[in-house]
Amino acid sequence: MSAIASSSQPVVGLSSSGALSHAYIKYPPLRYNIPGSRGLFYDDGNKIIVSPTNNQVFSWKISPFTPAIAPTSDSLSEGPILSIKFSLDSKLIAIQRSNHEIQFQHLETGETFTQKCKSESESLLGFFWTDCLLCDIVFVKTSGLDLFAYNSESNMLHLVETRKLNVNWYVYTHESRLVLLASGMQCKAFTGFQLSSVGIIQLPKFEMVMAKSEANSKPILASEDVYIITVYGRIYCLQVDRVAMLLHSYRFYCDAVVQQGSLPIYSSKIAVSVVDNVLLVHQVDAKVVILYDIFLDSQSPISAPLPLLLRGLPRSTSMGSRSNDKNGENSEVNYLSDLEAIIYGDDWNFLIPDLICDVSNKILWKLHLDLEAIAASSSDMASVLDFLQRRKLEAYQAKHLCLATARTVILERRPLSLVARVIDVLVSSYANSLKTGNYFKGSRSEKRAISTAPHENIPAAGDMASASRATIIGKSFEYEGTGLEGEYFQASASSGSDLEENGTMGYLRTDTNIDTGTSVSGMQERQLTSPVISPDEMYSFVFCPVEEEMAGEPSYLVSIMIELLLSANSEKIKVHPNIYVLTVQLLARNEQFVELGLLIINKVLEPSREVALQLLESGRQNRQIRKLGLDMLRQLNLHHDYIVSLVQEGYYLEALRYTRKHKVVTVQPSLFLEAALSSKDPQHLAAVLRFFSDFLPGFSHTSDHKAYYHLLTEMTLAPVS
Repeated sequence: MSAIASSSQPVVGLSSSGALSHAYIKYPPLRYNIPGSRGLFYDDGNKIIVSPTNNQVFSWKISPFTPAIAPTSDSLSEGPILSIKFSLDSKLIAIQRSNHEIQFQHLETGETFTQKCKSESESLLGFFWTDCLLCDIVFVKTSGLDLFAYNSESNMLHLVETRKLNVNWYVYTHESRLVLLASGMQCKAFTGFQLSSVGIIQLPKFEMVMAKSEANSKPILASEDVYIITVYGRIYCLQVDRVAMLLHSYRFYCDAVVQQGSLPIYSSKIAVSVVDNVLLVHQVDAKVVILYDIFLDSQSPISAPLPLLLRGLPRSTSMGSRSNDKNGENSEVNYLSDLEAIIYGDDWNFLIPDLICDVSNKILWKLHLDLEAIAASSSDMASVLDFLQRRKLEAYQAKHLCLATARTVILERRPLSLVARVIDVLVSSYANSLKTGNYFKGSRSEKRAISTAPHENIPAAGDMASASRATIIGKSFEYEGTGLEGEYFQASASSGSDLEENGTMGYLRTDTNIDTGTSVSGMQERQLTSPVISPDEMYSFVFCPVEEEMAGEPSYLVSIMIELLLSANSEKIKVHPNIYVLTVQLLARNEQFVELGLLIINKVLEPSREVALQLLESGRQNRQIRKLGLDMLRQLNLHHDYIVSLVQEGYYLEALRYTRKHKVVTVQPSLFLEAALSSKDPQHLAAVLRFFSDFLPGFSHTSDHKAYYHLLTEMTLAPVS
């Protein structure tokens, strides 16, 4: 097996056919084959897998997932092992030896102590370490919960609190800090506790829905049919109803547990995973997986069911790397065939959120999403972008797909209404990142961006609130087109009593460091943690490339840029002046000077130095547009640029009056003197010399004064023809 891996090249897909899939596992896996192993245990609190032997315990860190990582080992006392977990500070290890006893071992000193149940009538169902301020470890017993705090000085546990109730079994995840305790004849009555940093929060009791198979039959809910998942910072519980063939969903709030709906299942064996906030429902018997994005509590799958594939499997391409021995070749073929056969094997154990443990082969797989395949499976571009903008684990790829999709819908000249929805999705996602304070977080070099400038400089929304997209500048920008359009999903506000919004379960929120201000072509994939696209990047990576390919059709592109400006204005986002400049260039190139003037007057194009200079340039063909550029320079108090423009227009005397009024000292006198000299009017040249002699102290002794005074003398003494 190792020989194949070392002498072969990886190929995408399980076979040369290149089958399509939306979710896949990637070769190589993490191997945990330890001689004398007594089982494998998943410690989700520390994100490690643990494999004990008679006198040692081996552990592998799985976050981040690194298949080639070597295990760490610690000594371990002999005895039966029902469960084993490290403390969150990695100083202690707890081993459940029986249904009544847990042994603790200090990893540095090797000292041990034991904690037993007080009564022989109660049984120990399990335990978990916690970062709750009130306790360090929780024992789950058939009689309830025992909360203990560890005292390092006495090397003992002290009972902090006991919660009495009947318990049949329990489920717990460290990510949610939530434990659900099942009770009742059918095990469908639940009591929930969340051990948060503010204390212990008891959730309302609730019952799960279970269909009856027969009139007198009451099915019993098993622990393997209940999953606690965390999606978008929300805590859900998923329950498999095998009689009704449904997967029921429950969402936890502060004061209620609300059933969110049910998803159909098509297999008697179901497993659940969560990858990048996407719910994966594995139909194990059918060997397919169905993906759901429950951000909007939607019950519809993202796409059709497809198989889970193994990708990156090495295949030998060099005949010299193979053994000439026939048995060696057969073993290689058998090995590859075995790997193909393990998909949804009987010994697969799915670990929340995104791991698969193949017990028989002693390997661990990590699940991945194929964002490109998911995007290609839908014709609704807006919903695809909405989905991609919420992806974090593969933000680099998601961002590239978003930019490529935006370019595609424009180059394919899709209907303007569809393109407007695409732009709205990107702008609203960017605006939300600004509101949450995540954009450019942790990146000092990016905090200079114009996009994060104060919003006071943005034109008031009322300037355009009363005008529709089609009528704000007249019918000239209407672009008619036909095409198939899908539904646009817009994010809705969550309930005010939502657990993740009121601070009760605030630790579930992920602090995302977004760094998208740098060039997409130059940024490193590992540095990008959000696919958010700023208006600056839309200009650089969407409009600029598209403008070069659509040079002969500026009207359509201008209409799209107006959609961007209107969307940005509605979100109170400041866009880069280059976007306004490009709009001016396109309108002037198409000789739409009336529409351009309306955009300037209505402040759809935000005043800036760049826009004003472009108006002056484009105004060479239209005097009114050039005047708007001069007025914009004056309104922005860009005195130097305004004076230079006046002089270039030949209004140097007006420029002198403006210079005196505003006390502008940055303009060189030679600019005015040269303009006056070119007029061949000695009175104008004399007026300019007199002005600077009075306005600038010491000007009379400069070389400019001497040179132009000499020229003035020659002009006055020259004979009149």
